[in-house]
Amino acid sequence: MEHDHSPEAIERRLARGPDASYLRDWIYGGIDGAVTTFAVVSGVVGAELSSTVIVVLGLANLLADGFSMAASNYSGTKAEQDQIEHLRRVEHRHIEEVPEGEREEIRQIFAHKGFEGETLDRIVEVISSDRERWVKTMLTEEYGLPLEARSEWLAAASTFSAFLVCGAVPLLPYLIGLDHAFGLSIAATAVVFFLIGCGRGRWSVSPWWKTGFGTLAVGGIAAMLAYAVGHALRALAG
Repeated sequence: MEHDHSPEAIERRLARGPDASYLRDWIYGGIDGAVTTFAVVSGVVGAELSSTVIVVLGLANLLADGFSMAASNYSGTKAEQDQIEHLRRVEHRHIEEVPEGEREEIRQIFAHKGFEGETLDRIVEVISSDRERWVKTMLTEEYGLPLEARSEWLAAASTFSAFLVCGAVPLLPYLIGLDHAFGLSIAATAVVFFLIGCGRGRWSVSPWWKTGFGTLAVGGIAAMLAYAVGHALRALAG
């Protein structure tokens, strides 16, 4: 991501702190919404049931599964917040009880980064002179945690909104009452998978078309499996 590297812009950006990203929540919800809803469509078509059944089960999946995913993401993100707060308190206690041991941890962390001698001594002195800076350093360097946890509400909302938007696409031909609805549903869902993958490619080292086709392949496999299961169940029921 490009940004201004003037001293003033850098100062403002660092003072603001890093922006939390909810890209993974949106992609996660979007792919799952499209996959599971199209799986419902494919399964019902494979079982040769009516379009009404497709719409009813598809809408039920959108609301129930979408809410379930959002709730799960909320709980998972909240657990991440709790973990950061728990380890923050642990480090505060360790600094209070065994400060020299914690200083030695700082020393070894930065020694492994290549610092030594007076420079290393100065780093340890500066970091350990401020309790909050000391704790934040331990959280990121010892535990590999972000300084600030993402919002559980925004994470859940990102997943739920993506699930609804992308998951509604396979149902649109049936909701509108178009002819050849299943073929149109296949085409529309394939486009959604490809676009989600292309969007992911915006932040990937791989070309956009490669991530697009990769996501399309994953969604296609899931759809084929669902159709095969529905067809097999129809054969068993018959």
